[in-house]
Amino acid sequence: MADNSNLALPLSISAGIHIGVIIILAIGIDFTHKPVQVQQVSAPAVQAVMVDQQKVANQVEKLKQEKRETERRERERQAELERKAQEAKQAREREQAQIKKLEQERKQQEIETQKANEAAKVAQVKQQQEKEKAQKAEADRKLKEQERKVAEDAAQKAAEKRKAEEAAAAKAETERKQKEAEAKAKAEAEAKAKAEAKAKADAEAKAKAAAKAKADAEAKARAQQEQEMADALAAEQAALSQTMNKQMQSEVGKYTAMIKSTIQRNLVVDESMRGKSCKVSVRLANDGFVISSQTEGGDPNVCRATKAAIQKAGKLPVSPDPAVYNLMKEINLIVEPTFN
Repeated sequence: MADNSNLALPLSISAGIHIGVIIILAIGIDFTHKPVQVQQVSAPAVQAVMVDQQKVANQVEKLKQEKRETERRERERQAELERKAQEAKQAREREQAQIKKLEQERKQQEIETQKANEAAKVAQVKQQQEKEKAQKAEADRKLKEQERKVAEDAAQKAAEKRKAEEAAAAKAETERKQKEAEAKAKAEAEAKAKAEAKAKADAEAKAKAAAKAKADAEAKARAQQEQEMADALAAEQAALSQTMNKQMQSEVGKYTAMIKSTIQRNLVVDESMRGKSCKVSVRLANDGFVISSQTEGGDPNVCRATKAAIQKAGKLPVSPDPAVYNLMKEINLIVEPTFN
């Protein structure tokens, strides 16, 4: 009954598929189509009829191909079902043969026991002999029972051993996968550390390059500033040469004007300083380095801006002539912010 129920469903599905294919073919092909009377009017009409017939032929061929493919898949599926059914049948036959053999052995044992009992009743005169035979039979039975129990114990131990081996194999596999995962994680961590080290090195190299570029830019700016100062001083000297007296043409006057010009270029001004001034005393080294600066009176805002401009400049123009430097190493200036 189980075999019939197992085969009923595949057979029903197969029959349904065949019926569906037949219906599709019947719907796709119009057997009632009557040939159309084509009037010999023009070439385009004949061409249209030929195209329609070609489409029909293509559709019919497509349906045939689909049908052949469906039939091929169905044959394969049926063959697979038959193979599985044959395997199941063979397994059941083997199982039934084993059951039959065990039943025959049990019946044979029962027959032997019955015969032994009947022989004991009939041959009461040989009771002692039969008793010994019975004892022997009982001993054999116990021995067989013991052997059976030993066999069962051995089978149980074998099963437990197999389970233990499977558990050990599973544990070993788990440990192997864990070690692989740890090795992978370690490799990834090392790769990440190397990447981070490379990125850090690249960043440091980039920072060094940026610092060098900045230093170069600052050096260029200083050079440009010095050039602009020289140009400004030259322009101031040319402008002042027409209006200033001989004293301003001296080295002291020239470098005093250069110092003022340097301070003015570095002076940060706002409208609150317009028309105001600050008196400042500056001590200079022989290379122009500002040793100290001290405001001695004037507008507080102008004085603060003046000291900041002197500190920003760092160095002020001085004459290379020692005599002129001695006259200018301590110089008093009045700074008045200029507005363009």
